[in-house]
Amino acid sequence: MMSDEKNHTVARERLQKYLARAGVASRRAAEALIRQGRVSVNGVTVTSLGTKVGPGDEVVVDGHPVALPQELVYLALNKPAGYVTTAYDPWGRPTVMQLVRVPQRVYPVGRLDVDSEGLLILTNDGQLAYHLTHPRYGVEKEYHVLVEGRPTENTLERLRQGIELEGRKTAPARVSRLQSDGQGTWLSIVIHEGRKRQVRRMLEEVGHRVLCLIRVRFGPVHLDGLPVGAFRRLTQAEVGALKAEVER
Repeated sequence: MMSDEKNHTVARERLQKYLARAGVASRRAAEALIRQGRVSVNGVTVTSLGTKVGPGDEVVVDGHPVALPQELVYLALNKPAGYVTTAYDPWGRPTVMQLVRVPQRVYPVGRLDVDSEGLLILTNDGQLAYHLTHPRYGVEKEYHVLVEGRPTENTLERLRQGIELEGRKTAPARVSRLQSDGQGTWLSIVIHEGRKRQVRRMLEEVGHRVLCLIRVRFGPVHLDGLPVGAFRRLTQAEVGALKAEVER
């Protein structure tokens, strides 16, 4: 009897962890969903972060049943401009989910703003998604950015040292000049933070408006020759490298 009770206890886990493993949201975002009363267990709305669930429990978020994925899926998408990085948009704009055709329910890892393009990772591995976007792990993101004008070396050095945004300085960035043409200058910018529209705001702060922004790398995963609007499954080596990034 004692053994059965112990096994039953081990099989249960906190609701926010279950939601993260199910790919609904990061653990922190799942906690917010619970506090907002958007989650029910066995037909009862719950708001306590101490709620635990186990095999046989019915978990529902915003009216949709949630289950742990049977197969973990990892995708790379070359996001076009004009698409929002959400599962649903209340203003009716196209979302990145319309570009991904897999039977599993996957979610974007982090965001690219609607005007930006490039590499977006999607998965139903909630735990990995949480770690990849948590500031503690400092996973690098590389962007190729076309800006108006020709930034001076002093300007590039300001970006490398960090720019104050809303009273808080950004972490040092790696910045290099790629090429200049009639439109402006292409820069490579590598950051490991994920503040809202960070790269655009950094460049605007130093007087150079962004004309085009493309994310070309997320940690060890590269955009390479993936066509705009297309997606592919990550290789086992890429998945392993992503996990190694957050296990260091």
